[in-house]
Amino acid sequence: MKQSLNYVTAALIGLVAMTSGPMAYAQQATATAASAALTEGEIKKVDKDAGKVTIKHGDIKNLGMPGMTMVFRVQDPAMFGQVREGDKVRFTADKVNGALTVTSIEQAK
Repeated sequence: MKQSLNYVTAALIGLVAMTSGPMAYAQQATATAASAALTEGEIKKVDKDAGKVTIKHGDIKNLGMPGMTMVFRVQDPAMFGQVREGDKVRFTADKVNGALTVTSIEQAK
């Protein structure tokens, strides 16, 4: 009886370990998304040929960066169809392959 109890205990521990992995991943993904909160900015220049956009922006918290005007790479060229010079935007940026990159962008409301 004692040995079968050990098997049940081991099975329960394994089950908990298997089901908590996805939950831990979801919590980590949520924390990452929260840390990459949208930053407000204004499009100063769009350079489709170079795949870059210049944005005057507020603090980018996930990068520990104060507000300034700077050039970013654009992760998805389709983003160029969403913005033009002078637009007020909200965006997320991150380091992608060592380059500061806009990973999402939307018109500010």
